[in-house]
Amino acid sequence: MLSSVKNMVRVADLRNKVLFTLLVIAIYQLGANVPVPGVSISLIHQINNQAKGAGLVGFLNLFSGGALGRAAVLGLGIMPYITSSIIVQLLQTVIPKFAEWRDQGAVGQRKLTQTTRYLTVALALMQSSGIVFLLHSGQLFSGTSGSTDLIPDFTAPRVLFIILTFTAGTAFVMWLGELITERGIGQGMSILIFANVVASLPLDVDIIKADKGWFGLIVIALVCVVLLVAIVFVELGQRRIPVTFARRVQGRQTYGGQSSYIPLKVNQAGVIPIIFASSLLYIPVLVATVLPWKGVRDWIQANLYSPTGGIYLFLYGLFIVVFTFFYVQVSFDPVQQADTIRKQGGYIPGIRPGASTERYFSKILNRITLPGSLFLAAVALVPSVLLAAWHISSIPFFGTTLLICVGVSLETNKQIDSQLTMRNYEGFLH
Repeated sequence: MLSSVKNMVRVADLRNKVLFTLLVIAIYQLGANVPVPGVSISLIHQINNQAKGAGLVGFLNLFSGGALGRAAVLGLGIMPYITSSIIVQLLQTVIPKFAEWRDQGAVGQRKLTQTTRYLTVALALMQSSGIVFLLHSGQLFSGTSGSTDLIPDFTAPRVLFIILTFTAGTAFVMWLGELITERGIGQGMSILIFANVVASLPLDVDIIKADKGWFGLIVIALVCVVLLVAIVFVELGQRRIPVTFARRVQGRQTYGGQSSYIPLKVNQAGVIPIIFASSLLYIPVLVATVLPWKGVRDWIQANLYSPTGGIYLFLYGLFIVVFTFFYVQVSFDPVQQADTIRKQGGYIPGIRPGASTERYFSKILNRITLPGSLFLAAVALVPSVLLAAWHISSIPFFGTTLLICVGVSLETNKQIDSQLTMRNYEGFLH
């Protein structure tokens, strides 16, 4: 990786892309520190320091780089866009029109992208409305109703202005991510998430050191090293399915006859199931603020607000496993893949084309998805359980943080290597 970085600096085009990406990240960090007008910043800092990022704000801060804890303009961060992208991708399997757009190539992709943008704005409006009422009731940081009103002038125009500001911030973040994808290096949204996660690491280290001293910090560091090795091992693990293409003669030209393979990663879904499971679990907390039933509100606040509670961890792990299988089936359709191979004149050695190939794909996919889903659940839960047992509840998503950092780093490094390979500079990949 270090050699790739050194070679990348020597290429003007790639160097400019990296500098542009860093500039966009700097602009995002600036917006993540500009507070929304109408919110009491002093009270937010006071309550946030007491809560130490626990509860709902802890999860949202993970993907916004702490912007929500500062009630910043970009407080919602990238979460509405992530949720919207997942929803649109899932709808491609159940709505024929979305499936038709998916198969139309570049034209259909533009339509799907535009739909994702509109859905992102709609989700941002709903989430920002919930955040505003949580700020007004004092539940965003504490999880229980309190007398601290973080929006002193709670009038309809002021509330509408704050909601629109949060929503505009989300649209701006979405635009920044697309700029990185088009003119920078790496996948834009992933790079922004990576930057936000890395920005919160110094605070996490400081919290551990303050609570447990140097001994606790060294123990956590050793656990991180073990997790990093395991994450890299699983992220790079794949099952290669060989595919042979039949030789055919057209005129005087001979086509086909070569062999290739289809790589199926053990962690085919990446970090998407963790994000989706976390998003699903924080929705009841937002809804609980408007529910008229006190018993339901109390149960949600007692069992789903704290990410270190027993019921929360059980549901979290269960949703991760379920969403991993679901997302893998959506992203890699055995029927479509088998049909594509058949149309290209290919076949898997020892497997008949058609239905037999579909069943073979499904069997292999299930066999490698099960350990992948259990690994994701372990990475998300084990650090949380260990930290909770050690009475450190302020960084409950430490495992998710490591998974995001490693995953985005590996994918970005692959993209850099591929661009260096395309330019075919002598000695670059040695």
